[in-house]
Amino acid sequence: MSNPQQLRYSKEHEWLSGAEDGVSTVGITEHAANALGDVVFVQLPEVGDTVTAGETCGELESTKSVSDLYSPVSGEVTEVNEDVVSDPALVNSAPFEGGWLFKVRVTEEPADLLSADEYTAFSAG
Repeated sequence: MSNPQQLRYSKEHEWLSGAEDGVSTVGITEHAANALGDVVFVQLPEVGDTVTAGETCGELESTKSVSDLYSPVSGEVTEVNEDVVSDPALVNSAPFEGGWLFKVRVTEEPADLLSADEYTAFSAG
């Protein structure tokens, strides 16, 4: 399992893209998607919602369990991935591409986000 080097990662298994015009993309990692099993339902924050780093902002339901979705940063949600809402399996098949979850205009980024190598070591432990 390879984690894209250009992304940063939370210990709750979310990934964060670099900001483009102050907006970053959020998703869950392949490690989290595999642990969840087949995702069958996704509840995401709504456009305009404020999310807070480290706090729940939605949930992912799989055939095995329901898991909270945590925001890796604080900010305002600017877009949600409607494709993933209508086809939750994208979270499993393309967690770093088409399975992204939402975009956020970042107001605060915690210092404890991990690099790809740090996250790989963390998730292996």
